[in-house]
Amino acid sequence: MNASVAALSERADALESKMSQELDYLVVKSRLHTWAEGDMSPPGSSMPQLKANPRLRLLMGDDPRLPTMPEKPTLIDFFKHRFGPSMHLMQSAHHARKAGLPEKMVLACLLHDIAVVGFIRGDHGYWGAQLVEPYVDEEVTWAIRAHQVLRFYPDDSVGYEYPESYVAMFGADYRPDPYVDEDYQRMRKHKWYMSGRQITLNDIYSFDPNLHVELGEFTDIIGRNFRQPEQGLGFDNSPVAHMWRAIIRPAKYL
Repeated sequence: MNASVAALSERADALESKMSQELDYLVVKSRLHTWAEGDMSPPGSSMPQLKANPRLRLLMGDDPRLPTMPEKPTLIDFFKHRFGPSMHLMQSAHHARKAGLPEKMVLACLLHDIAVVGFIRGDHGYWGAQLVEPYVDEEVTWAIRAHQVLRFYPDDSVGYEYPESYVAMFGADYRPDPYVDEDYQRMRKHKWYMSGRQITLNDIYSFDPNLHVELGEFTDIIGRNFRQPEQGLGFDNSPVAHMWRAIIRPAKYL
């Protein structure tokens, strides 16, 4: 970690410590978070801080720094209160709808990057597909997972070219990892290949600052194509409920 990054990290930790004293709770970052900052040091103990301040507690409930989530949160609640800026997703879904794609593919475009805006960037197509798998058509799940891979591979038959923005971001010499290439070879032969490809065709690789899309445009599409659990996302005992709970309470200690 260079000096400037270390100094920034120290200031952030100092601010977090100050907030902990003021709010009587202690936020302990997950290992994934510290690794992402290049910090490989052993996890620190919270016991000295707890002993120094008898009022201090480890955060086990809602984080008061974040917007409050409803008791039974819906997908729309996550868009409003947890997902980061989502105009990219809404622009992609808007283009898909204008192109006359089936509603489930419009939904796939709306959800294709939810892992990026709400969970994790790496392998975001795989994570995003898993997040929604119990609640959408199987083809939607497959397409979301596939777009992660297909975006790196041109398809002249439908006019899809490798995004110029990727050259700027990753370098002209970047090549996908072997597992990505292996998945591409399988996906290229799959019956739903074109569904995954439709996401890449309607993906917005350079955002349009002049196009503003409201989430309300897709309320009915979500209602008809997303099986919202009665108990709320995160509380329906599905195989992915814990992932939604992690988004609701990302700093929960245990």
